[in-house]
Amino acid sequence: MTEPSVRGPVKASHHIARVVSLRGLGKEIQGVKGFNAKVAVLLTKGVGTMACAYLFCVIALASLPAILVQAGVLQKSQVPSFLTKPGLILVVAWIAQTFIQLVLLSVIMVGQSVQSAASDARAASTFTDTETILDRLDVRTEGGIKAILDRLDALEAAITK
Repeated sequence: MTEPSVRGPVKASHHIARVVSLRGLGKEIQGVKGFNAKVAVLLTKGVGTMACAYLFCVIALASLPAILVQAGVLQKSQVPSFLTKPGLILVVAWIAQTFIQLVLLSVIMVGQSVQSAASDARAASTFTDTETILDRLDVRTEGGIKAILDRLDALEAAITK
């Protein structure tokens, strides 16, 4: 039997808003170099929002009435005529099958690679900073806390004499 967590369950709702938000996008774009990397990060962050998910849902549902008419579920008179035009169906199919799947997929993959590389660089920098801080806090290392401890020992020796 597992022990209950001290902190309690992790609530995804606290993290969803940060993940799907465009806040901090400018900082992320400035953090990468090159036009292609900037566009990839912009599109990756943009596609990862609920607004984009709603837009894709509307695009996908735009051709549903025409399909339901063809399947015999609805009568053509029950649906506005612009929703059953072949041009709309072709445009929706092109956007969904060609643009989103072929173009956007590769751009998102590049954006994720760029974001991953930037994250790795930040992690390496943080690790280096942490090592430096720990080295300076080490009581055996010259400088830092060792110098303070030596000084305190000297003051203690002077006071106790």
